[in-house]
Amino acid sequence: MKQSSCTVTILGSGTSHGVPVIACICPVCRSKNPKNHRSRASALVRGAEDEVILFDTAPEFRLQALREGISHIDAVFYTHAHADHLHGLDDLRPLSFNGPIPLYGSAETMDEIRRRFSYIFSSGQEGGGKPKVLLKPIGPGDHITIGSLEVIPIPLLHGYLPVFGYRIGPFAYLTDCSTIPESSYELLAGIRYVVIDALRPEPHPTHFSFGQALEAVRKIGAEKAWFTHLTHDVDHEDIRRMLPTGVEPAWDGLSFRVDIHNGFG
Repeated sequence: MKQSSCTVTILGSGTSHGVPVIACICPVCRSKNPKNHRSRASALVRGAEDEVILFDTAPEFRLQALREGISHIDAVFYTHAHADHLHGLDDLRPLSFNGPIPLYGSAETMDEIRRRFSYIFSSGQEGGGKPKVLLKPIGPGDHITIGSLEVIPIPLLHGYLPVFGYRIGPFAYLTDCSTIPESSYELLAGIRYVVIDALRPEPHPTHFSFGQALEAVRKIGAEKAWFTHLTHDVDHEDIRRMLPTGVEPAWDGLSFRVDIHNGFG
């Protein structure tokens, strides 16, 4: 069976406020440990054929792209249209000089992008330019091929809001969720590596708590998991000590390799 690989990099691992939180003087916000500095949640995947795809464009995307040396983007896959996952979209401008970048997501997310960034799609003075993008609505059951990467949307619930996670081979990116529908667990069969929403130890109405995320990891059967969308409630090292073997808190800049068997179930 043909095999390829990709590299996953966590661009941001923080909740909607980011960490440090504005005006907060808690120990985590004042921490000197760089792993406690959490920009808003997003991730980068580099494929074996030099494909580069994003999951979301966080408000800090410009800084994340400079840090990781991103020089081109082949596609962006949006989980949903909340500000902390979308509002870095305008910083795609310099990456779209050579042609429009396809943006994938639910029809609702594409409609929200068109409404919130209406200047991109209307005629008028160019000024500093506009990002060149193509809106590509997708739905459950779709398989999107970007070079050697096959991306599958995974329906999740963020409170009562339908959102998407995404699967590439044995890797899944499941941020901003409080429920994984039973039908989506079927789509996650064979997942070995998962980055999963885990806001804090205590329950929350729209995000997994640490305990709920651990239960989801167990049910998925992943051998390695990283918690993302973390608040300032818990220090990185304290989180690491409280988690079982095979589960860690993500951090900005974390990178790991995933081997992909083409034609996975």
